[in-house]
Amino acid sequence: MRFTGKQRSGENGYPRDRKGPGLVLIVAGEASADIHGANLVQAMKRLNPGLEFRGIGGENMAQAGVETLFSASDMAVVGVTEFFSRLRTILSASNRLKFLLKTGQPDLLILLDYPGFNIHLAGIAKRFRIPVLYYISPQVWAWRRGRIRKIVRRVDRMAVILPFEKEFYSHAPMKVDYVGHPLLDECPSPCRKTGGMISGMEMGPGRPVVGMLPGSRKEEIRNLLPVMVETAEILASGYPHLQCVLPLAPGIFPDFVHPLTAHAGVKINLFQGNIYEALRGCDVALVASGTATLETAIMGVPMVIVYRVSTVTYWIARMAVQVPYIGLVNLVAGEKVVPELIQGDVTAEKLADEARAILDNDGIRERMKEKLGFVREKLGRGGASERTARIALEMMGY
Repeated sequence: MRFTGKQRSGENGYPRDRKGPGLVLIVAGEASADIHGANLVQAMKRLNPGLEFRGIGGENMAQAGVETLFSASDMAVVGVTEFFSRLRTILSASNRLKFLLKTGQPDLLILLDYPGFNIHLAGIAKRFRIPVLYYISPQVWAWRRGRIRKIVRRVDRMAVILPFEKEFYSHAPMKVDYVGHPLLDECPSPCRKTGGMISGMEMGPGRPVVGMLPGSRKEEIRNLLPVMVETAEILASGYPHLQCVLPLAPGIFPDFVHPLTAHAGVKINLFQGNIYEALRGCDVALVASGTATLETAIMGVPMVIVYRVSTVTYWIARMAVQVPYIGLVNLVAGEKVVPELIQGDVTAEKLADEARAILDNDGIRERMKEKLGFVREKLGRGGASERTARIALEMMGY
């Protein structure tokens, strides 16, 4: 079914009459949000091919037809210290989008995560009477809960992707829809490791495969990949046929990671392409806290979650965080399903111990896989992009 027709006008300007095709301003400031943003744009275009899109995103959103005014890779930051190094770009982007909102060009503003920038932008849109849809909630349930008041004042509708988020917003005077997690639209069935070739690696009995997922931002990778490489070297002393695979996040290229892996004492196979294909061959994965933990869980791969940032960022987060776990997998599960190593505990020795426990103990490994299956079930049945697209078009008056 395709939506057609003129926009309805309202006294408060939500939505307004317009001439010509509808224009959507969409902002995704992270690599994972770029993928979800692209899928949402494609779903909206299937329902209404005449829509136009501008905003901030990455390669996926550009390929989906978004006129990207700024690159998401130039906007992504990890913590307080990296924010200041990107401040000029962030301010330029803010000023450009503010101009578009002020001139009344967009019919809808869609925001994906990236709270520091997007909540501010939502306030500007509200001032100029442009409706705001927030898709993929900021993690205000983890820290800075005071932001909820700002979100309620500035956002017209929220589409959340984690099962506990709808309940979290239940007392807020704002319409909130649980649409399921968009990762379910992209991933295949959970992996069943068999013999054969995955990413150029021979697999089979006695050839354990360790996945390395050090994050999607360059600062994360510089911080975490060296310790993952050292972990693999320790594991290789007990598993002479150990193999490693490093799937590269969008926007990360081999020449960036090569200096961090070139002198490793174990072969590390770089993989560019679908992360699920790389995960399909893994027995255990070392994963930076973030969306990749859910991707790994969906594929049913046992993992160890790691989180390490600058000292300043860590102490600020420690004072503000109000959740029992750092990993999304454990938060969705409501219990500690997979081990977490945080800050000073992120050492090669401790990582190797946790990975070895998974590789050597069939009981631990199978119980972890079973609970990861429950996590996948909690994330929904797919169709998040389609559901959110229909919400967006409804807000535009189609």
